[in-house]
Amino acid sequence: MKRIFITMIAISSLASCATGPNAQRGAVIGGLGGAAVGGIIGNQSGRGLEGAAIGAGLGALAGNAIGDSQDRRYYYNDRYYNHRGYRHGRYYYYD
Repeated sequence: MKRIFITMIAISSLASCATGPNAQRGAVIGGLGGAAVGGIIGNQSGRGLEGAAIGAGLGALAGNAIGDSQDRRYYYNDRYYNHRGYRHGRYYYYD
C-alpha cells in the first residue's frame, strides 16, 4: 500500500509540472485522485481494485471536464472585442 501511494504521489507531482492543456492535466490528476479515493472506499467493502478502477474513471472524466472548461474560458477571454473609442489623427492644414 505504501509503494502504491508513493508511486501515485510521484506521478501526480510529475504530471503537475508538465506543460500542456488543462484538460489533459485535469484528467491525469483527477484519475489519480479518483483511484486513490476509490481504492480506499472500495477496500472498506473488500473490493479495492474495483473501487480504484471506478474512481479513476470518474475522476478522469471530472478532471477532464473541469480542465476543458478552463481551456475554453482562457481561449475565449483572449478574443473579446475591446472597444477603445474613436481615435482621430492629426489634422494638417495647408495654404
